[in-house]
Amino acid sequence: MIGFVFPGQGTARVGMGGWLRRDPVAAAVVARADELLPEPVSELCARGPLAKLVDTLHAQPAVTACNLAALAAVRAAGVEPDLVAGHSVGEISALCAAGVLDVDTAFRLVGARARLMADLPVTGGMTAVLGLTPQRVEELAAEAARPGEPLVVGLENAPDHTVVSGAAAAIDRLVASAEAAGARKVVALKVGNAFHSPLMAGALDGWAEAVRATPMSPPRVPVIPNATAEPTTDLPTIVDALIAQLTARVRWTETMRVLAGAGTLVEVGDSKVLAGLLRGVGVRCASTSDPAVLRRLRRPEPAA
Repeated sequence: MIGFVFPGQGTARVGMGGWLRRDPVAAAVVARADELLPEPVSELCARGPLAKLVDTLHAQPAVTACNLAALAAVRAAGVEPDLVAGHSVGEISALCAAGVLDVDTAFRLVGARARLMADLPVTGGMTAVLGLTPQRVEELAAEAARPGEPLVVGLENAPDHTVVSGAAAAIDRLVASAEAAGARKVVALKVGNAFHSPLMAGALDGWAEAVRATPMSPPRVPVIPNATAEPTTDLPTIVDALIAQLTARVRWTETMRVLAGAGTLVEVGDSKVLAGLLRGVGVRCASTSDPAVLRRLRRPEPAA
């Protein structure tokens, strides 16, 4: 069984997608992204500037363009997934791999998501806490929160790697308590806002409208939504989870436990972040950012 995983916004960097622009099949997908998105992403990926590339409005479409270009290259090698998942905005790429969305629709949907989130006022941020369990971090976040200053677990990336998301003042309080509780490391993330938290609620109605207006097909293979971490082929469940994901926790640790049952795992995109997280829990995962991976995946031609 082959599982595909797709990275999210945090993997955007200048120079991303270089090998994809050199592959004819993948390059055609990047060119299509440039045609459909409000602003072309290929030049931005190649040369930056970094500040513009990592901005939410551009980072989400740029990462999605690389993800779907890599997906096209893997498919051209004759490989299809039996199970898919995507981290945060990577879930849109996973839905494309599962046949729920076509490529054009995926680009339009991610453009809408990026715009809705970028239009919100910046009211908070995100901070990674390493060395404590998600349960302990959740307790500390609840203690640090105040009325009008929410703080929640936004991402469960690994058993000892949790990201909190919420109001800046609440994050300041959590940093002190997490260090006192024995956290190995506490790092502020360079993101535009408090994603996957109640502070994204202002975009939720617009996002729900965009998702429900998007043409979708039943998945050909199971999808593991971030909000549930449970494989499903039920389209209404997938739609509801995709909407909820904007403010809900990304349950990646639970997702990795499900993915561990796949015989082969491939991070599809120009990133090794998810492969690293999976290796951290003892699960092997290749990445298409390594050119040798495609050669290993390529199915041999039938014997004459």
